[in-house]
Amino acid sequence: MRKTIKLESIDPVEIFGVGNKILEEFCTYFPGLKVVARGTDIILDGKDVEIEEFETKLSELVEVRHHKMNLTVYDVEDIFDGETSADKFKLSGDAIIVHTTDGKAIRARNKTQQDMVKAYFDNDLIFATGPAGTGKTYIAIALAVRALKNREIKRIILTRPAVEAGERLGFLPGDLKDKLDPYLQPLYDALGDMIPAKKLQDFMADGTIQIAPLAYMRGRTLDRACVILDEAQNTNLGQIKMFLTRMGCNAKFIVTGDASQVDLPRKEDSGLLKTISMVKNIKGICTVTFTSEDIVRHPLVTKIVKAFEKEGLDQ
Repeated sequence: MRKTIKLESIDPVEIFGVGNKILEEFCTYFPGLKVVARGTDIILDGKDVEIEEFETKLSELVEVRHHKMNLTVYDVEDIFDGETSADKFKLSGDAIIVHTTDGKAIRARNKTQQDMVKAYFDNDLIFATGPAGTGKTYIAIALAVRALKNREIKRIILTRPAVEAGERLGFLPGDLKDKLDPYLQPLYDALGDMIPAKKLQDFMADGTIQIAPLAYMRGRTLDRACVILDEAQNTNLGQIKMFLTRMGCNAKFIVTGDASQVDLPRKEDSGLLKTISMVKNIKGICTVTFTSEDIVRHPLVTKIVKAFEKEGLDQ
């Protein structure tokens, strides 16, 4: 039997991959089929049952692409291993992102958090700005952990600029790692909520999860990773440019920060809002803005933030 499948409403390169790499991987599962790709057409020649199976699996792959910015050969493997379906990439409303180690469901708790979750699946670079307590970093890490569990990425990288909030790292005891670990503790805490301690230790030991100060990002190319820059208001333009240009193939970058809590010697040196202004119209980049109404910590935190805003101390 001979049949032609036409790819509609999608660029064939997004399914075939550069140099037909993804299509070639896909075709290895159908050794009895002759497959020829011409433009938007896929011409199949072989047994009816194999052609039918090819169409079914190809439809699954196209559906997965609709929920990811890029496909990889790992997506092909997952489809044929039966470990995934396109449905697992769908996440909206009050859907569960991941579970904590004690079984508690982590969901978007308000409209803005839901917007952030949607932005993650529709874009490769997300800026999430707003006051403390709105869950920006926590949701970002939950999304990264979910992606790691679903094999959408191969590693999680969390980073912060090493800028003190009123304290001096130099006076803390120990070597550089000992000095920085307390500063990075909020990131460890969030991960510890979602990944069992032994598993987290293994992930950190083999590099699957990395937590490091921003300066350690220089010179790296980060492929197939979810990379989160926290406290980005404490970066200058040069630092944030260096971070953003680390983005490799099939990577997701999330930048979180609170422009009202700049700890740099000169607040005007902060590059966060300047960068957002420069890149806001680029396709694949999205900004989600949280306000004091989105705070999900103790109710008093909202009142405290509003009190500071009222006095003009939010800048």
